[in-house]
Amino acid sequence: MPTRRHFLRTATATALATHLARAPRAAETQPMLTRPIPSTGEKLPIVGCGTWRTFDAGDDLARRRELAGVLRALFAAGGSVIDSSPMYGSSEAVAGALLAESNTRNKAFIATKVWIDGRAAGIAQMEQSMRLWQTDRIDLMQIHNLLDWRTHLATLRDWKATGKIRYIGITHYTSSAFAQVEAVLRSERIDFVQINYAANDRDAEARLLPLAAERGVAVIVNQPFGGGSLLASLRNRPLPAFAQTLGCTSWAQLLLKFVLGHPAVTCVIPGTGRPEYMIDNAHAGIGIYPDATMRQRIADAIP
Repeated sequence: MPTRRHFLRTATATALATHLARAPRAAETQPMLTRPIPSTGEKLPIVGCGTWRTFDAGDDLARRRELAGVLRALFAAGGSVIDSSPMYGSSEAVAGALLAESNTRNKAFIATKVWIDGRAAGIAQMEQSMRLWQTDRIDLMQIHNLLDWRTHLATLRDWKATGKIRYIGITHYTSSAFAQVEAVLRSERIDFVQINYAANDRDAEARLLPLAAERGVAVIVNQPFGGGSLLASLRNRPLPAFAQTLGCTSWAQLLLKFVLGHPAVTCVIPGTGRPEYMIDNAHAGIGIYPDATMRQRIADAIP
């Protein structure tokens, strides 16, 4: 069976252009699903776009044109969440410039992070992020990997009160930090938590996902493909027949629906720098989602 990479990369440029052109019409008849942010009830589209590595394009004009296509595909499908960080090289600057050039800032839910020690340094870094994003307000500011989180949390509360940011979050990308993440969730009132979770990385199910639901905290999932290794391991495996019952036509969609099938998950942010991958990922934002039994079947289908 052709792999996702083979199938998508051999699609012609004309086919891709046609798909992108038709995407807004498709979104009108079957828009991407949304889930409420518990702290406010605001509806958030359930599939977004991560920018780690993929948007670190610098001044490479060819890559930037491709990334502009990624954002067009995200918005055409009804998505909005774009997640970045100062540690992602030029990703913030590139994403901010692309939004400004296309006049689509109003379509984006910008999520970025503070990742530095010290109050003054944190403020300077966040102000720089706002300049790079070319905006005077960030939708979600997250404390990256909980670095100096107590110091930054006080600043974020002040910034939220004055309207510089709309939501406060914390993040981590490894299960070894879950005990610390859990402690913060239990002791502090925040709006979002971003954690790693995938069909082959299920530690979050034991305590963090139930705790987030209990505490009314929105969950953004990073690394839904197991950091990329999971998709690679499935490269030569046929898609299970039961994937059709969920409307999935690729492993990527099936793996994303596994994550989104958990009731505590608000949004998933697979990273991509290719428009055709964004289209494929966004398809996981429509249709039906697996219950616990089906989610186990998905996990069991993974070698």
